[in-house]
Amino acid sequence: MESDEAVFKVVALLLLLFTTTAELGAAATWCVARSDASEEALQTALDYACGSGADCAPLQSSGLCYLPNTVQAHASYAFNSYYQRKGSAPGSCSFSGTATVATTDPSYGSCVYPSSPSTAGGTIGQGGTPIGTTPPGTVTTPTLSGPPPPPGTTAPLYGSGGGLNPSLGPATPTSSSSNALIKTRLFHVTLLLVFSFIFETM
Repeated sequence: MESDEAVFKVVALLLLLFTTTAELGAAATWCVARSDASEEALQTALDYACGSGADCAPLQSSGLCYLPNTVQAHASYAFNSYYQRKGSAPGSCSFSGTATVATTDPSYGSCVYPSSPSTAGGTIGQGGTPIGTTPPGTVTTPTLSGPPPPPGTTAPLYGSGGGLNPSLGPATPTSSSSNALIKTRLFHVTLLLVFSFIFETM
């Protein structure tokens, strides 16, 4: 009878171990603009994303992701919003070849890139309308007025911009990196428990 109880404990702990391992394998992904994409192609794709359900409000001049005010930065945020609202579906991070999937969180300062449909404001329904939001025709598409400023005159992603450029402050840890650390520690504790029960029953 005692050996049946020990086998049950080992099986239960192995099940917990496999569940934890499966969760660790499901890493977050983000959709960002390709660095080699032309500004014209990025602007066209940015207009599409904002008009098809991406949350582009943070890209407005009063938004947390307005700076740096470049097509590249704005497109990355809009692409990711669209991608997350589509549930990271295959093909939702293409934008005519101007986007790519990243495994490193592109968030910076106060600009936090969503990493799931729930943090992106829900999923996109039929016709590109986010479920529970207004139709895409009411979305204001951010565009740059005039050419981008010369190199070295835009606000940096971190630290002090100097002059009249605002400082975005130091990078803050993201929730996805904190969650990964917690999951890794949970995995190690679970593994330790499994081995302790295995060797205890022998």
